[in-house]
Amino acid sequence: MENIRKPDKMSGTPGILSGFYFYIQADPEKARPREKHMETQNAFTQGKILSPLLRFSVPVLLAMFLQATYGAVDLLVVGKFAETADISAVATGSQLMQTLTTILVGLSMGITVLLGQKIGAGEPKSAGRVIGSGISLFAILTCVLTVLFVSLAAPIAKLMQAPEAALAPTVSYLRICSAGMLFIVAFNVLGSVFRGIGDSKMPLISVAIACVVNIGGDLLLVAVLKMGAAGAAIATAGAQAVSVLLSMIITAKRTLPFSLTKADIRLDRYYTGQILKLGVPMALQDLLVSISFLVIMAIVNALGLIESAGVGVAEKLCAFIMLIPSAYMQSMSAFVAQNIGAGKPERAKKALAYGILTSLLAGLVTGWLSFFHGDLLSSIFANDPAVLAASADYLKAYAIDCLLTSFLFCFIGYFSGMGKTVFVMAQGIIGAFCVRIPVSYFVSRIAGISLFFIGLATPASTLVQILLCAAYCIHVRKKEAPALPKEEARRSL
Repeated sequence: MENIRKPDKMSGTPGILSGFYFYIQADPEKARPREKHMETQNAFTQGKILSPLLRFSVPVLLAMFLQATYGAVDLLVVGKFAETADISAVATGSQLMQTLTTILVGLSMGITVLLGQKIGAGEPKSAGRVIGSGISLFAILTCVLTVLFVSLAAPIAKLMQAPEAALAPTVSYLRICSAGMLFIVAFNVLGSVFRGIGDSKMPLISVAIACVVNIGGDLLLVAVLKMGAAGAAIATAGAQAVSVLLSMIITAKRTLPFSLTKADIRLDRYYTGQILKLGVPMALQDLLVSISFLVIMAIVNALGLIESAGVGVAEKLCAFIMLIPSAYMQSMSAFVAQNIGAGKPERAKKALAYGILTSLLAGLVTGWLSFFHGDLLSSIFANDPAVLAASADYLKAYAIDCLLTSFLFCFIGYFSGMGKTVFVMAQGIIGAFCVRIPVSYFVSRIAGISLFFIGLATPASTLVQILLCAAYCIHVRKKEAPALPKEEARRSL
């Protein structure tokens, strides 16, 4: 992406982020923390590729593991201490809230990519304007989403075809979680900022805090007070609130590699436009892809309560199964963005190859576990033998996807870091609406069909998306390759 503004010198200044306080040191005596951040940036743009990529990916992986645990604890505790209706309610409600979170992460990718490019180019003042515009944009989004989801919780639950017995707890779960929208949004904006500057440890700390608080809340409200799905929702919203507030306190004492002032906290036309240009395609892609999974959930809900609970358990497990490729996707986007900003596209290409190889090795392990031991994995979240059997059957299809996503997610991270988010959106939509939904729908119409065959719609979609990414990668490389002079071309023959 072209940098329109001139490079700025690295400097620091106090700043206020819409009521959240970052203190960015300007005192030369306190330069050491800043040097540490610069070392992270240099590790991305200089020297070895695999080792810094892995060092960045591991905290991302751990954070995503804790975040998956954070979400799974609700279902785990509800599955052990509540009714089947509560299991279905939490499965459906958490799937919807996960969809919303996915959209926020996609939109915040505009901040991550643009910020990474400014940091890679050595423009801290521009980076500060990116963050200020991002905070203003997401503050408006928070107000809209809170009103929308709290007021429309019941119609949304009915649209999801929640079973009649689980309708009331599903609505309760959605309303309580939606009331904490401020903290969901703040949580994701913080993560996008730190990934953009090459710091994957602070998001890990934030998720760790949320996970611990959520576990304690679930045990108290669901296991002890028997509040069911509502108790799980209260624990979730409360945990994110505590996490965001404590993260703000920790961050306020750190030195960060960008310059930020009160004047930067506004909707700057250029930077807001760039965030939206990069983030909206990602958010739209994530929204439509998530809708495709919600459609599948609705299709399965129509089959019965056991099938609904079984797929709900399987999808919760898939949050863990897909952790490694998802971690590579986020890490790849940050790594590639900084190298594109630094004018080093070849390092980005090598990072893609390293990412696919190491992710594939992990995919072999998770695929084996999913295919041969799905019942054992499912027993973590449920006790009903019928639910366990349904979940294990569905997971066999995801075992295939474990191998395919090793390629797809690295491609998505690579193209996102390059700023090719429109293509990322296009391939996601094609996979979701031209493959995943049609296949799952038509297969579900077959009488007596097992959940395994319905689940095959997901790897079928992934395969098509990989082919699209490979073709686009070849197209981009041909377009960027310099044309040889005629005489040199003849000599090369």
